[in-house]
Amino acid sequence: MLDPTKHADWEIAAEAETRMKRTEQLAEELGITKDELLPYGHYIAKVDYAKVMERLKDKPDGKFIEVTAITPTPLGEGKSTTTMGLLQGLGKRGKRVSAAIRQPSGGPTMNIKGSAAGGGLAQCIPLTEFSLGLTGDINAIMNAHNLAMVALTARIQHEFNYGDKFLAKRNLKRLNIDPRNIEMGWIIDYCAQALRNITIGEGGKMDGFMMKSKFAIAVSSEVMAILSIFSDLEDFRKRIGGIVVAYDKQGNPVTTEDLECAGAMTAWMRDALNPNLLQSLEGQPCFVHAGPFANIAVGQSSIVADKISLKLSDYHLTESGFGADIGFEKFWNVKCRYSGNTPNVSVITATIRALKSHGVEAGAPTWAPGKDLSEIYNKENLSWLEDGMKNVIHHINTVKKAGINPVVCINAFATDTDEEIKMTRRMCEAAGARVALSRHWEKGGDGALEFADAVVEACEDKVDFKFLYELDTPLRKRVELIAKEVYGADGVTYSAEAEAKAKKFEADPKFNDYTTMMVKTHLSLTHEPTRKGVPKGWELHIRDFLTYGGARFICPVAGAISLMPGTSSNPAFRRIDVDTKTGKVTGVF
Repeated sequence: MLDPTKHADWEIAAEAETRMKRTEQLAEELGITKDELLPYGHYIAKVDYAKVMERLKDKPDGKFIEVTAITPTPLGEGKSTTTMGLLQGLGKRGKRVSAAIRQPSGGPTMNIKGSAAGGGLAQCIPLTEFSLGLTGDINAIMNAHNLAMVALTARIQHEFNYGDKFLAKRNLKRLNIDPRNIEMGWIIDYCAQALRNITIGEGGKMDGFMMKSKFAIAVSSEVMAILSIFSDLEDFRKRIGGIVVAYDKQGNPVTTEDLECAGAMTAWMRDALNPNLLQSLEGQPCFVHAGPFANIAVGQSSIVADKISLKLSDYHLTESGFGADIGFEKFWNVKCRYSGNTPNVSVITATIRALKSHGVEAGAPTWAPGKDLSEIYNKENLSWLEDGMKNVIHHINTVKKAGINPVVCINAFATDTDEEIKMTRRMCEAAGARVALSRHWEKGGDGALEFADAVVEACEDKVDFKFLYELDTPLRKRVELIAKEVYGADGVTYSAEAEAKAKKFEADPKFNDYTTMMVKTHLSLTHEPTRKGVPKGWELHIRDFLTYGGARFICPVAGAISLMPGTSSNPAFRRIDVDTKTGKVTGVF
């Protein structure tokens, strides 16, 4: 195995891929039968989730472990690496274990964040296939989503060009779509800021109806959100039909069912409903399925991937996007509500460099989104660390409010000092959490044995799981509970537009069972990304609400969040290439 201090992630992955298990062996070890396995080559497969669930419906579930993090820096704090490290550590302990992580988007992979396969000696492989399209699920989502936009724009054009008699001959009724009130836009799997605001339909009347439009990144699509929360094909088809594409001139929603494209959208997604089976560097099974935005959508891999894994494994890990204020809160109050699964433990990933960056009251300099962290955070500074510990303690308390006993994983860096590690351990234990130092990035499963043991021990604790709110809680009360109990705000304020929408939602019974999906920056507990640590004396400001009729989400929007990120001036694609002698992709991280 290569040395992660000397070799890039893609080089380590390429070396490990020479020793990968074939999917047939991986499936047999996990207890998946031949008729449940749908191979995509030698080392990747889909798994027929419906057949697995039917066969194992009476089998008790294994232990359910969620992985979250402190408020991260722009570089992330290694949740995927930690998930893969724990998977490998539990494997080293002889446990029957599996994991589920999100599929990466082409946008971050080709930009600054990377593909989220983990890192060092704790990765999901094969790396190139994982990072560049996998089995085509995101492509299916783009086709399904954009089909709705094709149906919408064609219908607007035809209703503009033709009278009711002409439409009736084609068995169409006039929908009276308002081109000034379109909910959806187009999607592409890149960070393409030039497409955020566009005009379509230029030319003659046979070229479409000219109007404003927009693009978003593929993983922000409601189709992706539905892929992460559906329970079976019938549920998926119903949710797809409920997607609101636009509004008519009276303000009534126009859905994909109204446009008669929901069935065809589901047809595009048929194969994508089955989770993808990959493996860790050390040969443990890892499901990769769905990749919804965490800022806007649920930020989780799919419910069906978790459900089959809990039947097949004694221990199953699932990763939540971003910090515990976003990822864990949505896991807790949305994913667990939809799935009915109860977690045994939650892991909070922390790095000492990030904790020091939260020590702003002790003088730690703030950092700007999109910028590399200063080397100053790699030097010992116990006063910054002690102050920054408030952030991890805040997240520990959030997890405990769900009735779960957390484990803090110190994701070790070579620059961490003994005194910094001791302080972090001491203060987290005093806050009521188990703590484990893990060197999985450097040493793989062997470096995660203390971590694995802590998690196994925590899984035996009694869990008194409870939601933060029930579905009969009014919308604004839910937002207030999340703001105060999870973010630490003093209260909530609303723009006039947001206040009016909230009152409308609360007055309409059809929204009673919609879950509350907060939209907020991941870089701060507040809605302002530059505020670090655990700010006091502030109020969460809701400027708008988004609705997802198929996923059944109401999304309070706090701060400025874009559905289409931008590509940086130094993107990853500058360093990705193909070795023309071997055909191997280089430079993916």
